[in-house]
Amino acid sequence: MTPLKIGACLRACEIGDHRDWLFGAGRDIELQDFMTFAALTHERKDRIRAAKEALRGHKGRIGIHGPYEGLDIDNKDAELRPLITKRMLLALEAAAAIGARQMVLHSPYRKWYQNNVLAQPAYSESKLDRIHQVLDPVVNQAEVEGITLVIENIEDVDPTTRRTLIDSFASPAIALSIDTGHAHLARRMSGAPPVDYFVRDAGAQLHHVHLQDLDGHADRHWAPGEGEIHWAEVFRALADCPSAPHLVLELRRKSDISQGFAYLRDLGLAC
Repeated sequence: MTPLKIGACLRACEIGDHRDWLFGAGRDIELQDFMTFAALTHERKDRIRAAKEALRGHKGRIGIHGPYEGLDIDNKDAELRPLITKRMLLALEAAAAIGARQMVLHSPYRKWYQNNVLAQPAYSESKLDRIHQVLDPVVNQAEVEGITLVIENIEDVDPTTRRTLIDSFASPAIALSIDTGHAHLARRMSGAPPVDYFVRDAGAQLHHVHLQDLDGHADRHWAPGEGEIHWAEVFRALADCPSAPHLVLELRRKSDISQGFAYLRDLGLAC
């Protein structure tokens, strides 16, 4: 199996600490500077300026993590849904301004959904309609900007549910993201399949992966090798993926990036 090139999730101010590793090999970078209300309103211009400066000379692929806290894309309040759309569009503008080609958003599917999907008429259809009300304008603008929205699993139990959501847009501007830790946590908490199943189910729709390890109890964002994930099988599945997804370490301690990379490199999985 050919080792896969991996990058990392960082704030602009943290890129310098890993610059040689990132820039020398043109690694994927996901900026995590544009997730909050402040970051997308009165701080936005300064953050865009800082991001551009930090990325100067970088030849790899760039993405950003979009906003999510309090911004459920399945919000049931009709008055709030346009506000969520507006926030997503502001993030998309920031992504375009720094040359990003991806924006990560969070999935609205949880075990509650899986257990209730047939409990009342049109349950899944109503949820899907609300999601489209929020995201349709964002997907349309993403098409214009040449940016792909990637929907990350959070508490998803059945990976096919999110894949069906992506299919419903019939657009190249929306695809799948997998967080390895979230997938494994859902396996331990809710009986979801193992991480490699999420990858294989996504197939060509997989455009982005957060690489993180954990103990199956909490969302640890540990370096690979510190938790329970079977990394060899995950990378076998990734090697079969035809879409060349962005592969980025999303670690709580950025100082552990070199450790996590070294672990995967020494297994012959990453380069």
